[in-house]
Amino acid sequence: MNPLISSADSSPAAHGIERRTFLATLLALSVGQAAATAAPSFFDRGAAPEFSGIDQWLNSQPLTMAGLRGKVVLIDFWTYACINCLRTLPHINRWAATYRDQGLVVGVHTPEFPFERSTSNVQTAMQRCGVKHPVAQDNSYRTWKAYNNKYWPATYLVDANGRIQYQHFGEGQYAQTEAAIRAIRALLATAAKPGPRS
Repeated sequence: MNPLISSADSSPAAHGIERRTFLATLLALSVGQAAATAAPSFFDRGAAPEFSGIDQWLNSQPLTMAGLRGKVVLIDFWTYACINCLRTLPHINRWAATYRDQGLVVGVHTPEFPFERSTSNVQTAMQRCGVKHPVAQDNSYRTWKAYNNKYWPATYLVDANGRIQYQHFGEGQYAQTEAAIRAIRALLATAAKPGPRS
């Protein structure tokens, strides 16, 4: 947890400056680690919470984590006025297009500022940024809070059993995140293959 954010007020909008300071530090650290491109660190972080309090689903009918069982799901918390999110979106869009056969990218748009609550504003930003994957409009922060999320952007990778196996906050580590997607998809493909006939 970011020590700059007090537990008394976890409202994302209340901590824009702290979030940006955190992300700038995180970006500097991730750039230093980029050359190493270490293997992703997997461990079970618990069941992925259900989408809750969603105002509107864009590019999709309403989705549920229960309905996504058997798929690898990447949850991307973002908001369109966040420059860090805008720099991450091309990678998210590419993963959505590349890995949609066995998985699905779901964006959760949680606004930082009041004008970001407008569905038409979000739709315009999605069109401008080429976002074609499902996006849940989380104006009430209920899904954000269910994940105990604190940052934009934030990525959570959920395995076929609905368990969070990997997470990353901020920009960077794109190769590591993609390696995590591939590793979980490889496990899913192996599990789906029929066993040898006797």
